[in-house]
Amino acid sequence: MSIKRKDDDYLLNDRPAVALFTLCLPMMLGAFFQQFYTLVDSMIVGRFVGENALAAVGASYALTSVFIAVAIGGGNGASVLVSHAYGERKWNELKTAASTALVSFLILSFLLAAAGYFLSYRILSVLRTPGNIIEDAGVYLQIYFLGLPFLFMYNILSSLFNALGKSEIPLFLLIFSSLMNIVLDLIAVVSLGMGVAGAAWATLISQAVSAVLSFIILMRIMGGYEGKWSGLFNFGVFCRMSSIAVPSVIQQATISFGMMLVQSVVNLFGSQVLAGYSAAIRVDSLAGVPLSSMGNAMSPYTAQNAGAGNDERVGKGFRSGMLYIVIFGIVICSLLQIFRSGIMELFLGDEGTALAYKTGKDYIAFLGWFYPILGFAMVTGGVLRGLGHMKWFTLGSILNLSFRVIGSMILAPRYGVEVVWYVVPVGWTIYLVTCLVGYFRIRSAAV
Repeated sequence: MSIKRKDDDYLLNDRPAVALFTLCLPMMLGAFFQQFYTLVDSMIVGRFVGENALAAVGASYALTSVFIAVAIGGGNGASVLVSHAYGERKWNELKTAASTALVSFLILSFLLAAAGYFLSYRILSVLRTPGNIIEDAGVYLQIYFLGLPFLFMYNILSSLFNALGKSEIPLFLLIFSSLMNIVLDLIAVVSLGMGVAGAAWATLISQAVSAVLSFIILMRIMGGYEGKWSGLFNFGVFCRMSSIAVPSVIQQATISFGMMLVQSVVNLFGSQVLAGYSAAIRVDSLAGVPLSSMGNAMSPYTAQNAGAGNDERVGKGFRSGMLYIVIFGIVICSLLQIFRSGIMELFLGDEGTALAYKTGKDYIAFLGWFYPILGFAMVTGGVLRGLGHMKWFTLGSILNLSFRVIGSMILAPRYGVEVVWYVVPVGWTIYLVTCLVGYFRIRSAAV
């Protein structure tokens, strides 16, 4: 017998706006906590170690984002299959998809961890990292790569929880790991004086504990569904999953890889500009959490309803998601315009240089006006992922980053670092238009 409760079907039965918010809110809060403890890493390092240490962590951030993107993209692919199986009530397929995702991406994480560990300093050199921070940046990266399998495991498990409509579980685990990370940061960086290495070890330990707890909880939940585990890995399921996961991984990794190239442009302007930019992109990541959470919520919502044949609910959910983005965009823009000076002070403290402050404040003040464009694109992309149509979604991401990278690399050395953020809204607009074209073409073909 299954122990699945009736209210587990809220994505299929509740009003679309209510169902989306119910799924999105824990995802949003969880992502806030995840971003929060990366912010705390930067704040503690910047205030207690120094501006150069903050720049070193920031120099590592663009590269680490590439690997996080691979984990998130893989989780998106797994969640679509699990959500479809849930909507169709095919419990054996659901379990097979979950186990195949965990095995395949755990193997991938070990391979990427080994490559990243041994190539850390070489990659930083290629990215033209300033010489006065490259040693600290390399130490941070190598410790980070030791914990990469835990990072992959946690992100895949979180996607599986979301696919089942249980987004509150990753939230509770993230709150726990965030608080643990902050305590360990204070001990390692402030009390023990371990510098950027202390911040990296604090993150690794926190992620490891969270990943193990996530796995235990998922196994208990899976045990409550009907059907048996039919082996740990199924090649056919892996191929189907890859057809969705690979484009999603490409999309996520393209964004992060593009940002890594943009980082190499910023590096040319020196460690003071890099420190301000590093603080600003952390704020940018936090500001984007409500938008990305709504986009991520659209995928399991769409997949479950598509699997159950509720096509009308897919369209209603899309419109509700767009309305939420308008609300989120107004709030985000207002907060960034009002508090930008205070936000930068949290990172740079009293000893931050005027150039670092100016760089950070200019970045977040400008981009604050354009977040709704990004949010609309993420919601549309989430629907496309949920429907299993990845072509337009992937194309939009590639065009977005291509424009931003090429524009930054050609124009910034000539006209100044400000070009790095001036080109961002144009890239977001290209991404949105491409996804909308794909969405409306798919919807019209289904009529």
